[in-house]
Amino acid sequence: MLYGAEHVKRYEETDGAEGYDWGDRGGKILILSTVGRKSGEERKHALIYREVDGGYAVVSSDGGAARHPNWHLNLEADPHVKVQIKADRFAAKARVASPEERAKIWPLMVEVWPDYDEYTKKTDREIPIVILERQ
Repeated sequence: MLYGAEHVKRYEETDGAEGYDWGDRGGKILILSTVGRKSGEERKHALIYREVDGGYAVVSSDGGAARHPNWHLNLEADPHVKVQIKADRFAAKARVASPEERAKIWPLMVEVWPDYDEYTKKTDREIPIVILERQ
Protein backbone atom coordinates (compact mmCIF):
# COMPACT_ATOMS: atom_id res chain seq x y z
CA MET A 1 0.00 0.00 0.00
CA LEU A 2 1.09 3.52 -0.70
CA TYR A 3 1.35 6.21 2.00
CA GLY A 4 1.93 9.95 2.29
CA ALA A 5 3.79 11.87 -0.41
CA GLU A 6 4.54 8.70 -2.39
CA HIS A 7 0.82 7.88 -2.47
CA VAL A 8 -0.02 11.35 -3.82
CA LYS A 9 2.79 11.18 -6.39
CA ARG A 10 1.82 7.78 -7.81
CA TYR A 11 -1.90 8.65 -7.81
CA GLU A 12 -1.29 11.88 -9.73
CA GLU A 13 1.14 10.26 -12.19
CA THR A 14 -1.31 7.46 -13.00
CA ASP A 15 -4.63 9.34 -12.66
CA GLY A 16 -5.49 7.02 -9.81
CA ALA A 17 -4.63 3.75 -11.55
CA GLU A 18 -2.27 3.37 -8.59
CA GLY A 19 -3.56 4.48 -5.21
CA TYR A 20 -7.29 4.91 -5.86
CA ASP A 21 -8.37 1.61 -4.30
CA TRP A 22 -7.56 1.38 -0.59
CA GLY A 23 -7.85 -1.51 1.81
CA ASP A 24 -9.97 -4.62 1.49
CA ARG A 25 -13.37 -3.05 2.22
CA GLY A 26 -13.79 -1.02 -0.94
CA GLY A 27 -12.22 2.22 0.28
CA LYS A 28 -11.56 4.79 -2.43
CA ILE A 29 -9.02 7.61 -2.33
CA LEU A 30 -9.12 11.20 -3.54
CA ILE A 31 -6.35 13.76 -3.52
CA LEU A 32 -7.19 16.91 -1.57
CA SER A 33 -5.13 20.05 -2.21
CA THR A 34 -5.32 22.84 0.34
CA VAL A 35 -3.38 26.07 0.77
CA GLY A 36 -1.15 26.05 3.84
CA ARG A 37 -2.56 28.52 6.35
CA LYS A 38 0.94 29.62 7.40
CA SER A 39 3.09 28.91 4.33
CA GLY A 40 0.62 29.79 1.58
CA GLU A 41 1.95 26.75 -0.30
CA GLU A 42 -0.14 23.99 -1.82
CA ARG A 43 -0.46 20.89 0.38
CA LYS A 44 -1.74 17.57 -0.96
CA HIS A 45 -3.22 14.64 0.91
CA ALA A 46 -4.52 11.22 -0.09
CA LEU A 47 -7.79 10.67 1.80
CA ILE A 48 -10.45 7.99 1.95
CA TYR A 49 -13.77 9.34 0.69
CA ARG A 50 -17.37 8.42 0.04
CA GLU A 51 -19.70 10.14 -2.38
CA VAL A 52 -22.70 11.38 -0.40
CA ASP A 53 -25.63 13.41 -1.73
CA GLY A 54 -23.60 14.79 -4.64
CA GLY A 55 -20.63 15.79 -2.46
CA TYR A 56 -17.56 13.95 -1.25
CA ALA A 57 -17.13 13.13 2.44
CA VAL A 58 -13.71 12.80 4.11
CA VAL A 59 -12.91 12.25 7.77
CA SER A 60 -10.62 14.57 9.76
CA SER A 61 -9.34 11.76 11.95
CA ASP A 62 -5.55 12.08 11.96
CA GLY A 63 -5.55 8.59 13.45
CA GLY A 64 -7.37 9.81 16.57
CA ALA A 65 -4.87 12.54 17.41
CA ALA A 66 -5.84 15.18 19.97
CA ARG A 67 -6.22 17.87 17.32
CA HIS A 68 -7.51 18.08 13.78
CA PRO A 69 -5.06 17.25 10.98
CA ASN A 70 -3.23 20.13 9.32
CA TRP A 71 -5.25 19.78 6.13
CA HIS A 72 -8.42 20.40 8.17
CA LEU A 73 -6.92 23.49 9.78
CA ASN A 74 -5.90 24.70 6.32
CA LEU A 75 -9.42 24.42 4.94
CA GLU A 76 -10.82 26.21 8.00
CA ALA A 77 -8.59 29.13 6.98
CA ASP A 78 -9.49 28.79 3.28
CA PRO A 79 -12.29 26.43 2.29
CA HIS A 80 -11.51 26.67 -1.43
CA VAL A 81 -9.70 23.47 -2.35
CA LYS A 82 -8.78 21.31 -5.32
CA VAL A 83 -9.81 17.67 -5.59
CA GLN A 84 -8.66 14.84 -7.83
CA ILE A 85 -10.70 11.65 -8.16
CA LYS A 86 -8.93 9.41 -10.65
CA ALA A 87 -8.42 11.65 -13.75
CA ASP A 88 -11.17 14.09 -12.71
CA ARG A 89 -9.67 17.28 -11.27
CA PHE A 90 -11.96 20.02 -10.00
CA ALA A 91 -12.33 22.97 -7.64
CA ALA A 92 -14.42 22.44 -4.54
CA LYS A 93 -15.51 24.21 -1.39
CA ALA A 94 -15.08 22.42 1.92
CA ARG A 95 -17.42 22.59 4.88
CA VAL A 96 -17.82 20.62 8.08
CA ALA A 97 -20.84 18.32 8.06
CA SER A 98 -23.72 19.31 10.33
CA PRO A 99 -24.42 17.04 13.31
CA GLU A 100 -27.33 15.49 11.38
CA GLU A 101 -25.16 14.88 8.30
CA ARG A 102 -22.37 13.45 10.44
CA ALA A 103 -24.76 11.00 12.12
CA LYS A 104 -25.83 9.76 8.68
CA ILE A 105 -22.37 9.68 7.07
CA TRP A 106 -20.23 8.31 9.92
CA PRO A 107 -21.45 4.69 9.57
CA LEU A 108 -20.81 4.85 5.82
CA MET A 109 -17.22 5.89 6.43
CA VAL A 110 -16.72 3.18 9.05
CA GLU A 111 -17.91 0.59 6.51
CA VAL A 112 -14.84 1.24 4.38
CA TRP A 113 -12.40 2.08 7.19
CA PRO A 114 -13.42 0.47 10.52
CA ASP A 115 -10.45 2.07 12.26
CA TYR A 116 -12.40 5.34 12.36
CA ASP A 117 -14.41 3.95 15.28
CA GLU A 118 -11.16 3.01 17.03
CA TYR A 119 -9.82 6.53 16.49
CA THR A 120 -12.76 7.97 18.44
CA LYS A 121 -11.56 6.04 21.50
CA LYS A 122 -8.12 7.68 21.29
CA THR A 123 -9.29 11.29 21.45
CA ASP A 124 -11.66 13.54 23.37
CA ARG A 125 -12.54 15.59 20.28
CA GLU A 126 -15.42 14.76 18.02
CA ILE A 127 -13.82 13.75 14.73
CA PRO A 128 -15.37 15.92 12.03
CA ILE A 129 -16.54 14.86 8.62
CA VAL A 130 -15.80 17.35 5.86
CA ILE A 131 -17.99 17.65 2.79
CA LEU A 132 -16.29 18.72 -0.44
CA GLU A 133 -18.76 20.35 -2.82
CA ARG A 134 -17.82 20.71 -6.47
CA GLN A 135 -17.71 24.33 -7.66
